[in-house]
Amino acid sequence: MSDVLTVPVLVLNRLYQPVQLTTARRAFVLLYAGAAHALDDLGEAYDFDRWRGLPVRDELDDGITIIGGSLRVPRVLHLSRYDRRPRVSVRLTRRNLMYRDAHQCQYCESRPPQRDLNIDHVVPRSRGGPDSWENLVVSCRNCNLRKGWRTPEEANMRLVRRPMRPRWSTTAQILLGSQTRFPEWEPFLKAS
Repeated sequence: MSDVLTVPVLVLNRLYQPVQLTTARRAFVLLYAGAAHALDDLGEAYDFDRWRGLPVRDELDDGITIIGGSLRVPRVLHLSRYDRRPRVSVRLTRRNLMYRDAHQCQYCESRPPQRDLNIDHVVPRSRGGPDSWENLVVSCRNCNLRKGWRTPEEANMRLVRRPMRPRWSTTAQILLGSQTRFPEWEPFLKAS
């Protein structure tokens, strides 16, 4: 049962815009408290009492056992009073750098397996280069070794594109943050 309670649920603001992913556990709390409505496959809104009456479909739904039957895990929640959209702040992580640079060496444009890719400081740390979006790029092992402690100009290497902070939308951030993607999310993610 604990695995089912960690299933991701898409949360929409009052204007039906994606806000974040939450867990099924938190979704049930919001649904039961009346702060949100669950949306079915057709987009119909249900409060907790009506949602509780829906059957759990064998292959399509996750469900938890409750007294008197089972409860379907909602895929999409619609918040009743929240209007805002969160400001997207993309964290500087290896994974996000790989996404930004499309898993491609920024010097030779090769696409080796991810285990053979490194994160390179354009201005080396030994010369005061910071850990920032504008100073970090993905590089293959060969290019990283060839460049060494030099700048790209000193190593006579050219960057494919200038590194910069990504401008991802809330939708992109949601998709990057989840390994699971449900068909019920599609209309809301495509619209934003």
